Amino acid sequence: MSRSKRPARAFLATEARRARRRAVLPVALGVGAGLAAILQAWLVAAVLALVLRGAPAADALPPLAGAALLVLLRAGLAAWQEAAAFAAGAGLRQDLRARLFAHIEALGPAWTEARESGALASALVERTEALQGFFARWLPAVAMAAVLPFAAGLVAFGIDATVGIGLLLLPLASALALAIGGIGAARAARDQFRELARMGAHFLDRMRGLGTLVVLNQQEAEARRIAAVADDFRRRTMAVMRVAVLTSALLEAVFVTAVALVALRAGLALRAGTMQLHQGLFLLLLVPEMFMPMRALLAAYHDRQQAGGAAEALAEIMDEPAPVAGTLALADPARAEIVVERASVRYAGREAPALDGFSCRAADGECVVLMGPSGAGKSTLLDLLLGLRAPDSGRVLLNGVPIHALSAAARAQAITWIGSRPKLFAGTLRENLLLGRPGASDAELLHALHAAQLGPVLARLPQGLDSQVGEGGFGLSGGEAQRVAIARAWLRDSRLLLLDEPTAHLDPATEAQLLESLRNLAAGRTVIMATHSPAAALAGRVVTLGPAVRRERHRELAQ
Repeated sequence: MSRSKRPARAFLATEARRARRRAVLPVALGVGAGLAAILQAWLVAAVLALVLRGAPAADALPPLAGAALLVLLRAGLAAWQEAAAFAAGAGLRQDLRARLFAHIEALGPAWTEARESGALASALVERTEALQGFFARWLPAVAMAAVLPFAAGLVAFGIDATVGIGLLLLPLASALALAIGGIGAARAARDQFRELARMGAHFLDRMRGLGTLVVLNQQEAEARRIAAVADDFRRRTMAVMRVAVLTSALLEAVFVTAVALVALRAGLALRAGTMQLHQGLFLLLLVPEMFMPMRALLAAYHDRQQAGGAAEALAEIMDEPAPVAGTLALADPARAEIVVERASVRYAGREAPALDGFSCRAADGECVVLMGPSGAGKSTLLDLLLGLRAPDSGRVLLNGVPIHALSAAARAQAITWIGSRPKLFAGTLRENLLLGRPGASDAELLHALHAAQLGPVLARLPQGLDSQVGEGGFGLSGGEAQRVAIARAWLRDSRLLLLDEPTAHLDPATEAQLLESLRNLAAGRTVIMATHSPAAALAGRVVTLGPAVRRERHRELAQ
């Protein structure tokens, strides 16, 4: 068995155990409808036997009325079972999506940034959606296929032992037909979902870089590449459908063979006088009813194979060990003293460490500017200070407490981060500001905007705080969007302020305005700012990172 197949099966088995309680009602309704079908076959056989013997029409009315009532009962139970199965599947799928999202959140940004965002989006949307059929159709179909053919076989055994034994063995033949088709279907489904994830990630990345493609005049070439990826996905999808059709044909062959054999056995028994006409007709009608659960199982078998393909990536994510969540709180959140003691961080696939025994200290209310070239470890150090990862060795302390051991609530209260590209969401300016402090009053929002020097911008907006802001700050300039992030940080009022290249990509005039806003925000707070440009740095002690100065700087800071 392949390494990728085993965790997918284990994942589906775990989800199936979670689904047992919700699957009770759909299975009970389906079994009830199946038992009603067996009784209906008996009554219909009675009507046919009376008609063939030339009995009076009045004799056929009671079983005919009973059969008609059972038809209505089966229809009602089937509709109820379908609705209950869909509701159970939707609830289980939503529960899985919530657990998957919570686990990705627990893995942290350091883990997600190393993955393609399109592949993660596919896991959260398409792959969890593909489990709807597994929950709503496959699991109830398995239970009904295990119960109803056995019940029908026992009824047939009471009439004719040979037919009964044959019907009891037929589910095994049907399961063998499904297994033969499933070998290719599982492989095709896994390939299809891998290609779907690759196509989604490819398309999303190209859409994000569309402007660059147009500037380089590569849009036509990229369109052809996207078409090739989509065509490959089409071919893999048709391979899945081809296997499903062949499996269906194989099961139909088993069904036709069963009907022929039962008809032959019933005919010989009738001729020998060992079976009544009513019983022979009932056995013939019982075979199609017995195969209804197997056909439902076949119809849901494609859902099972799709779920197997989808579960591969879901199992990989859910089996990823998440770091232990911190639980500690800060004794004094009104102060922020940072101590970094010989912190080292290594990334997989890189020979040189991102940080190698780095030490630094920032007193409460002090501003420390991190300088150094790209790759010197500035962003890695900020990740440690945010608690997004723990150092491989050494310690990073906030007020004497390891930052990664603090609870998420404690870190959120104590730390504010502003990057070079602030995240603004499609919505109003008010909604984006309230992310900093939900429940803030309009007066507090206006105070934060003026502190961030956004008063003139607010004055020109047609609806003030209720003006719409596009995704990523569309409708605002880069400097204005950055100052919205500063206003949001002002509302948070955290004691520790982390700045990661906040003035990058800005012209000198806008950079000067932004630095003034940052000085207002930084007053009285502990600030750690990473930057390439000395001109863009706030006044404070400079710490230089980089291989050339690392050893000497560490000795100096450790004193």
